[in-house]
Amino acid sequence: MDQLKTYAPLVTRIFLAAIFIPAGLGKMGDVAGFTGYLTSGGLPAILAWPTILFEIILGVSMLIGYQARIMAVLGAGFCLLAAALYHNNLADQIQAAMFFKNLGVAGAFLMIFAHGPGKLALDKA
Repeated sequence: MDQLKTYAPLVTRIFLAAIFIPAGLGKMGDVAGFTGYLTSGGLPAILAWPTILFEIILGVSMLIGYQARIMAVLGAGFCLLAAALYHNNLADQIQAAMFFKNLGVAGAFLMIFAHGPGKLALDKA
């Protein structure tokens, strides 16, 4: 049980990093396309680059466990906002799945916020 408590937070952080680092890097490959998608949810185009950088920084933060609690609460908010603005058509099965996936990821972030990044992290909280 102690090994699970030692490694579960690390595995959780790695899984979160595996979502956000590639997502941010992928958006860098088509900033114009991402900007169009971003504005379709009602957000201004000027937020495209900050969003891309946030996703990459969030992923790296989770990967190494640095400033994990602060970044986790920001990540939870990011996921909830994305669910509300971009995946709110629950009649569409794919959008409903994306909506609930974002809720689950937000939940993982909230667990990191509540319990810290674990022993195998730069932060030792």
